[in-house]
Amino acid sequence: MSKPVHTDVFLQPGEYFVGEAAHRIRTVLGSCVSVTLWSAARHVGAMSHFLLASRGGALPLGHTLDARYGDEALQLMLGELARKNVAASQCQAKIFGGGDMFPNQKTTGGLAIGRRNGEAARSLLQRHGIEVISESLFGEGHRQIAFDIASGHVWSRQVRPLPDVRDARLGHPAHAA
Repeated sequence: MSKPVHTDVFLQPGEYFVGEAAHRIRTVLGSCVSVTLWSAARHVGAMSHFLLASRGGALPLGHTLDARYGDEALQLMLGELARKNVAASQCQAKIFGGGDMFPNQKTTGGLAIGRRNGEAARSLLQRHGIEVISESLFGEGHRQIAFDIASGHVWSRQVRPLPDVRDARLGHPAHAA
């Protein structure tokens, strides 16, 4: 019996993909967030890799939706899923990312960008009535993500940042020679 052939798709920041069971989608996330949507009945799925929660205003006239923004990435995914006869209500969602890439550098005022992205993903999915069945959000470092559309499984591996190494004599970050 031959093993099924999968086509691997790697998402760069600001991209999304919608496909069938033969696809496996991968990405690496820092403060960015990925939302996966999966239809168990149709074995169709989608995944985003967005940088910011929203554009911060109305879509400029003449511009198309942009997957760099979480709200627009979700609209793009839902539109393509609908063309494949998959309604939002048929999907299960999983959310990943929103990590703090520089935990030793404190932000002043407001939420860190990763936290804003993760909270926005939760809110967007809730507004669309999409059940979130799993999430791996926040913390320190980046995540490696792999989504197998055939099974709906998503694997997430969080990699913590290296400790801030400082030169003891000068109190400055050590530099390699």
